[in-house]
Amino acid sequence: MNNVAIIGGGITGLTAAFRLRQRGIPVTLYEAGDRVGGVIRSIRADGYLAESGPNAILETSPKIGALIRDLGIEDRRVYSSAAAGKRYLVRGGKTIPLPESPLGLVSTPLFSAKAKLRLAAEPFVSRAPEAREENLAEFVHRRIGQEFLDYAINPFVAGVYAGAPDRLSVQHAFPRLYALEQRYGSLLVGQVRGARDRKRRAEVSKSSARKLSFDDGLQVLIDALSRQLADSIQVNARVTRLRQVADGWEVSAKMENCERSVLHAAVLFAGPAYRLPEIQLTTERYINCAPLSQITYPPVASVVLGFSREDVAHPLDGFGVLIPEVERFRIMGTIFSSTLFPNRSPAGHVTLTSYVGGMRAPELALIDAGALVELVLRDLRSILGVTGQPTFVNHVLFRRAIPQYEVGYGRFKELMNKIEARAPGLFLAGHYRDGISLGDSIVSGHNVSERIERVLADSPAQIPSAPAPFPSAIAA
Repeated sequence: MNNVAIIGGGITGLTAAFRLRQRGIPVTLYEAGDRVGGVIRSIRADGYLAESGPNAILETSPKIGALIRDLGIEDRRVYSSAAAGKRYLVRGGKTIPLPESPLGLVSTPLFSAKAKLRLAAEPFVSRAPEAREENLAEFVHRRIGQEFLDYAINPFVAGVYAGAPDRLSVQHAFPRLYALEQRYGSLLVGQVRGARDRKRRAEVSKSSARKLSFDDGLQVLIDALSRQLADSIQVNARVTRLRQVADGWEVSAKMENCERSVLHAAVLFAGPAYRLPEIQLTTERYINCAPLSQITYPPVASVVLGFSREDVAHPLDGFGVLIPEVERFRIMGTIFSSTLFPNRSPAGHVTLTSYVGGMRAPELALIDAGALVELVLRDLRSILGVTGQPTFVNHVLFRRAIPQYEVGYGRFKELMNKIEARAPGLFLAGHYRDGISLGDSIVSGHNVSERIERVLADSPAQIPSAPAPFPSAIAA
């Protein structure tokens, strides 16, 4: 059976590898780092559990539950606590719950009466021309006004994308929002009617999807995939060259000062987009991948702090708090991790996960860990009434964190399509193409595995099914 090379050991690559193996297609997964899992990493110490990257998976597709079931870890899955349903925003330096119903929206002090009347008029706002690509700030200001942009959309975008509304493309970063306006002429009308379409597809909107993790954090998912794929994973193996040949693809990878080339039937690139131009690509038809290096990936720092419960005045009765940029705090937002899922802190303690940097203030993410912790503490003291010193600290910097689907991002998607068309057998998938959430990446890995299987079924050429492991000493 034809062997498939998978470049990148994040959740997309791991999911695709697992699904291909299930279908009887052997794989070799090349990971440049010393571990698989990408940004997902759970750390348990001193009774605390810290998520270095994502904190939860939004269960938006049945493919996510199917993966968990097929890995045999359903009994370790945990859903977010009912106490974590509330979300807070900051206005005037104070945390205010985000309204959860139309009646709550009418009575909330989060938005002025003028802003609420502006929202009620949204169905009467004309749709933008289909050919016009707006940034999110333009779109929101046009449809529901500046106040909702400042105090709802700006913090939401920081929390999801670590991005800036005036740079993100509605069409590419929020395609369903764009589609609602184009199809229904109104976001409010589209929310109601669009729900029916999602139900037919057995999908759930991200705003209403259940949040899940595992008893020992998201690392449980990575460990389960790693066990299933143990004999197919090569870590510390940086792919340097891809060469299209008559029978498939020759993949060359370097491990320390060693290099080896192996023949594969197909290749899936599931690493960060900016890594592909770093690989020497030789194909029958010329392809210039260099523009992919222009995709913006801002730095983001994650700071997980533990406190004695008595040292935090806020009730922490929700998912967390997002910070509008106009409030002039340094952190983008904080997740109430120990409220969200059980066993994230010792008895009598709480865990708070804060994020700094992104497009809002990239330079802050890069300051040294000690100074960053103090910066986060200052904001938490003001916003959540934190006193005393943390009893646990975990700091992680992602120098290039989340791809920004900015205005003009269509040119990158067109290039990705062109690469696949000009180089049959080379596939691209991951958060730079199919959505940035953890759930999006799982679905992306599942879907690309199906595409690869169909192509291989039409390609009878036989490639060695189990390439030999990298030798320990071959001169580069």
